Amino acid sequence: MGVFNNFKDLFLSVWEKGILGIDFFQIIIGLGIFFLFLVFRGLISKLIIKKLEIISKRTTNKLDDAFVKSMEGPARFLPIVLGVFFASYYMSFSDETRSFVDNINRTLITILIFWIIHQIIEPISYILSGLDKILTRELVGWIIKSLKILIFILGAAAVLELWGIKIGPIIAGLGLFGVAVALGAQDLFKNLISGILVLVEKRFKIGDWILVEGIIEGIVEKIGFRSTVIRKFDKSLAIIPNFQFAENAVVNVSQTTNWLISWMITLQYDTTVDQLKTIRNQIEEHINKNEDFDISIGLAVRVDKFSDSSIDMYVRCFSKTDDWEEWLSVKEKLALEIKQIVEKNGASFAFPSQSIYVEKK
Repeated sequence: MGVFNNFKDLFLSVWEKGILGIDFFQIIIGLGIFFLFLVFRGLISKLIIKKLEIISKRTTNKLDDAFVKSMEGPARFLPIVLGVFFASYYMSFSDETRSFVDNINRTLITILIFWIIHQIIEPISYILSGLDKILTRELVGWIIKSLKILIFILGAAAVLELWGIKIGPIIAGLGLFGVAVALGAQDLFKNLISGILVLVEKRFKIGDWILVEGIIEGIVEKIGFRSTVIRKFDKSLAIIPNFQFAENAVVNVSQTTNWLISWMITLQYDTTVDQLKTIRNQIEEHINKNEDFDISIGLAVRVDKFSDSSIDMYVRCFSKTDDWEEWLSVKEKLALEIKQIVEKNGASFAFPSQSIYVEKK
């Protein structure tokens, strides 16, 4: 009987002392509280969030949709924070252990706060997207990414401070490291600055057809921090460093409002002056009367020069269309019309030739 009494006393002693001075009853209750909040977490995701998503989809405004979606993660994390908090405060810890547990609670709350701030930044992009005259969509994306990185760094610094880790020496060390990196990564910063200038000056945007003479021609697919991705017309991808767009002339073909037609028509030397004048006048009259051309921008049909094997007539005009394929059609019709005019007036087109004279002795 004494053995059983000793075992009972030992069991009760272990039960009361438990783990870290907390009896097992408090631990069981604390775990029960925590699991209760985990159940509540499931209810949040299934009922509250789903209900908010249904409500937000009924509106035409995308801001509330983005806000509900961004808050989904923090909303599911909140019951965990509350569960740890209430479970820990139900238990009786020693002073030293209580300080450690309080730090855990502060850490979880700090993470929750910075997570909420981090997620709220995403819906802000819908507000900034209204400033199209000042900020491009790509620049707004850069700003959002930069703010998210900044919030993450500040949150990590706040958590480290809670655990007594001083970030001052870390920042100083990173500063020296940053100087060393900057010296070896000048091209990276040059590309970064060039990319910012491209976006601020609105030289082009995603979807634009651009041409950099001798470098690239194609459709812009992505504007990154260091480089820009361009889809060439053969469907291959080209990744171009951003400094190329700062140091070279960029032609934004998508912004073309009137396509240029600039030709040099070569006529044979046996073409008479009257034929030249008639051909010139008829080409000019055709362009003036045709609705495909915008003569207010400029029109020139003139005998230009005497080349080695031809009399050159210069034709320069602008189409009204800004569509590339339609411009090709306009240009083709003009070429056929010019050929008819030349042939109708009894003249012929010249081609490179040489005349050889043999001197008789």
